[in-house]
Amino acid sequence: LVPQTLLKYEDVGSSQDGTQGLKELFENTLIFDFPKPLELMKRLLTICSDKDSIIMDFFSGSATTAHAIFEKNQEDNGIRKFILVQLPEECKNGSTQKESGFNTIAEIGQERIRRAGKIIKDKSGMLGNNLDTGFRVLKLDTSNMNDVYYNPNQLNQSLLDQLVGNFKEDRTADDLLFQVMLELGIELSAKIEEKLYHGRKYYVVNENDIVACFDNGIDDNLTKELAKIKPIYAVFKDSSFTTDSANINCEQIFKSISPSTTIKVI
Repeated sequence: LVPQTLLKYEDVGSSQDGTQGLKELFENTLIFDFPKPLELMKRLLTICSDKDSIIMDFFSGSATTAHAIFEKNQEDNGIRKFILVQLPEECKNGSTQKESGFNTIAEIGQERIRRAGKIIKDKSGMLGNNLDTGFRVLKLDTSNMNDVYYNPNQLNQSLLDQLVGNFKEDRTADDLLFQVMLELGIELSAKIEEKLYHGRKYYVVNENDIVACFDNGIDDNLTKELAKIKPIYAVFKDSSFTTDSANINCEQIFKSISPSTTIKVI
């Protein structure tokens, strides 16, 4: 007889087990049909991962993989990381998912990661203090920059007025930062600190890989504060400088305090 499986149900569970476990996690709500069983994913991690592996799941679904990694790390003091990929598949109108406030399958996975991480840390007590259950959500999108590559004979004054800003109106400072990180080859999982200086927000990535400020009206005092960090890259918006002299002052201040810094204006 052809065996149903090489992994016994008593060892790795079944889809029904996966469904029941997720149902309990979501307060007895059937939020996702037949997710991968948690014990199966933990078994696969035992077979084919090291304590410091990066595990990628291209069909994330309810994020069983992340849940299993948290539990496996807790069991063997591992530092495994994960990259989960999920299309923005819409939840159907009238479904339990939609009624529970989830618009996409990806949102269900995100909430599972939050709940699973909290439960595992709570159960671990003091041993869970060093367990990393954080995660970052990134969405694929078009460039943040406005499309300014028009044919000259298509240009008119009204169009030029629309192109005063370099960036699309719906983009945030966080969006700009992640685009800069991609362009400069900085890992998207890098540590990001958000700081304030006299009401103006700036970011510090990986201690001093990048210092970025996308607020308007950058003055010499803020520039000096950023230069003291001695970053590899300092990134600003072109519109952050109200005058050409402010831009020149920024360059001169960095040359004086942190001459090795590369200044990038977008």
